[in-house]
Formats: sequence, structure tokens, C-alpha cells
Amino acid sequence: MKQNIFSKNSKPAGPSPPIPVPGPSQNEINFVPSPDEVARRAYFVYVNQGSSQGHEVQHWLQAEAELLAERSLTRSHGFHHQT
Repeated sequence: MKQNIFSKNSKPAGPSPPIPVPGPSQNEINFVPSPDEVARRAYFVYVNQGSSQGHEVQHWLQAEAELLAERSLTRSHGFHHQT
């Protein structure tokens, strides 16, 4: 006699339910500068470097780096604002 290896209560194999992945916390979201913040800083970089044309990407990257460095320094010293 064959033995039934499946019980009556077992469910057929199918896709497993998705595993919830926690999203970024509010502090992590606030840590990343918004495109508007970067654009404002990039404009000041552009002006401070003599308004030279053709260096938009470098100005943008410098602005992002400056904003991230400032926020990193602020976070490391515990001066960040929690909402």
C-alpha cells in the first residue's frame, strides 16, 4: 500500500509570501538632501567658481558632497533635529 505523504491540511506549494523589508527611517530620509537643496547649493558653487559654463555636473556633485558632509558632521555630533 502506498503511503500518502501529503496530509489533508497541507497547502499546495506556491509562491511564498513577501518578506517585509523596513523602509528608511525619518532620520535617514532627512539625511539625504533634496534635489532643490542640491540645486541651490550647486548654483552657489557655480557663482563662487566664476560662473563658468559647462561644469554643471561637477557643480552638482560638489554641492551634494558638501551637503552630505555637513549632515554627516551634524549627525556625528548629535545636533540633528528629530521630528
